Amino acid sequence: MSDLSKDPRSVRPWRMIERRKSRTINVGGVAVGGDAPITVQTMTNTPTADAKATIDQIKRCEEAGADLVRVSCPDEDSTAAFKTIVKETSVPLIADIHFHYQRGIEAAVAGAACLRINPGNIGSMDRVKEVVQAARDHGCAIRIGVNAGSLERHLLEKYGEPCPEAMVESALEHARILEELDFTNYKISVKASDAFLTVAAYQQLSEATEAPLHLGVTEAGGQRIGTVKSSIGIGSLLWAGIGDTIRVSLSAEPEEEVRVGFDILKSLGLRTRGVNIIACPSCARQGFDVIRTVETLENRLAHISEPISLSIIGCVVNGPGEALMTDLGFTGGGAGRGKMYVSGRPDHNVSNEEMVEHIVGMVEARAEELKAEREAVDAAE
Repeated sequence: MSDLSKDPRSVRPWRMIERRKSRTINVGGVAVGGDAPITVQTMTNTPTADAKATIDQIKRCEEAGADLVRVSCPDEDSTAAFKTIVKETSVPLIADIHFHYQRGIEAAVAGAACLRINPGNIGSMDRVKEVVQAARDHGCAIRIGVNAGSLERHLLEKYGEPCPEAMVESALEHARILEELDFTNYKISVKASDAFLTVAAYQQLSEATEAPLHLGVTEAGGQRIGTVKSSIGIGSLLWAGIGDTIRVSLSAEPEEEVRVGFDILKSLGLRTRGVNIIACPSCARQGFDVIRTVETLENRLAHISEPISLSIIGCVVNGPGEALMTDLGFTGGGAGRGKMYVSGRPDHNVSNEEMVEHIVGMVEARAEELKAEREAVDAAE
């Protein structure tokens, strides 16, 4: 029989994910791979030459929690602006390079923390080597970015179509070039818009290299379908312990990509940033408007970065049990009132009219407590 006197919110062993062993690389001071937390990144969609607009967007992504931000550098005006952008932002920036290898060299000089190159379209191996040398000289990491839509011609001729084997072969060919040049500060991605192809390629690649892996389902679509497709593809791989950094590719603002990325990690217990709201789908038993309440709380609590779990359940059927597992909880009752739970235990009653403001206040207070505790630990170290 279980001991209910123990903290009911403790981690169960059947919820633990054993991550694939990979080497750790450095991306502008952020560790990727090994035992480092799985990082969340996104990509700007402003014209990079418009430095102010790009800086503003990057700062919004930083506020959303982005660990890394990728910026496209398609021309000289972009790499010229990139130098200013690097100086005005604090998150490490990854320069996205296609076709023109010189842009990679310029971006490295301008302060990129990492260069993302697609070996299939950057040109000859000599040009790839020049980019690698620039990365070495300026302390950049490199991401070998293989995409099903831009595989090398000889691999398409060999396999007939994009397939996991072709994508992995492409990645390993270019990884060998970096290894031969004694450059190991690199990570790899093998993305496709098809979730099945993506997962299969990463599964094969994970067994063939110790390099950190950047996960993503590319061109996943709009916010709703793209979130679903990315959750299936990225989530399946993370569940299997595969993946060291992720980007959720949505036809939506980059801040939304960051939020969805953290939601995926939170759902798997791999990162705990922000408020994790557990809520019922609502039914005729609900003692308050669950749907509208959750929508309001999601917006009101979006600024919280400390890890807090909150259950919002409409009635007493599942409410007490869900509250048992969360830091804070509210369960709907009768006569326009509900029960507030603290650390899994019933604490006090709150009216439906006061519920939202009361919960927001309690979450913010708890966040301040956690922040103070974290800062005290950091100071002691």
